[in-house]
Amino acid sequence: AGLVRWLGVTILGGLTFLGIQAYEYTHLSNMGIGFAHSFHEGERINSLFGTTFYAVTGFHGLHVLSGVIYLSCILKGAMAGKYTQGGLSYSPVELVGLFWHFVDLVWILVFTFIYLL
Repeated sequence: AGLVRWLGVTILGGLTFLGIQAYEYTHLSNMGIGFAHSFHEGERINSLFGTTFYAVTGFHGLHVLSGVIYLSCILKGAMAGKYTQGGLSYSPVELVGLFWHFVDLVWILVFTFIYLL
């Protein structure tokens, strides 16, 4: 029961992250910051920030989406009892945990270099 609950919480956290990212992309796009072209008050500006921001955070978002899908597949198996005693090995749960924590670690770096510096 704990595995199912915490997988659900983790999936919800990942979906929340993706929702916030979609909101942020919409907000920046409405402000004129695009992937290839950026404008400020109608004047074209250097789009290096927009290109870097969308490429790095978009690639990370793709990994979060992959993790949410992966976690959902593991959740389905956990609900069917595959990872309890007598079922299949619990190594798929460990693998998804390693993937998810790698994505978390990358987010710490992305957040530091894109948002803080």
